[in-house]
Amino acid sequence: MRKIIVGAQVSMDGVMQAPGGPTEDPTKGFKFGGWSMPYFDEAAGEEIDRLFSEEFDLLLGRKTYEIFAAYWPYYKEDDPAGGIAKAFNKINKYVVSRSGEVDTGWAGSVLLRDIAEVKRLKQENGPNLVTQGSTELVHALLANDLVDAISIFTVPVVLGSGKKLFADGSAPHSFKLTKSRVSPNGLIVGHYDREGEVKIGSFAFASPSDRETARQERMNREG
Repeated sequence: MRKIIVGAQVSMDGVMQAPGGPTEDPTKGFKFGGWSMPYFDEAAGEEIDRLFSEEFDLLLGRKTYEIFAAYWPYYKEDDPAGGIAKAFNKINKYVVSRSGEVDTGWAGSVLLRDIAEVKRLKQENGPNLVTQGSTELVHALLANDLVDAISIFTVPVVLGSGKKLFADGSAPHSFKLTKSRVSPNGLIVGHYDREGEVKIGSFAFASPSDRETARQERMNREG
């Protein structure tokens, strides 16, 4: 069985839209495309390499696939990110598109039509499936309980609006931090493995005060 690993660059308020440049995804008037680039330094680059250090295939939504397909095949492999370019061009790229209206001409590209096909792919033997971007796809993966690990690159910026990593409806789980790092530019990297059920606790008194009882009753009335 394959693991699905979500890789995401997010702002402090959880936005993951268009981290790499102004033309990536300006939908709904998003004005801050390229917001993560000023913060990426050598340490952050090393953590990106860690994400792709094991054998992997890419699992992408249509929009992110189209961004990658228009960029990485044309990247010079002797430039700084040449190792990633070489890997991306060599591996399989699975693109999920309900409409199927996507050009899969990038060598190694495979079209998947729905989340059921992703589930079948996950059951097969093969390398890890790593996402990048792909907001709608990531929401579907989380809602269908298909995510085994998450690597989050949190950039010290608040954007106010935009497509976000998490949406209501994700399957609840706890995750275990396996490695973390703070880059010199303040980018916080956390690599997490899925661990189990959500654990809960309480700081409440064994016998609540009259005021606390009244508060709970009001909460119940207000729904």
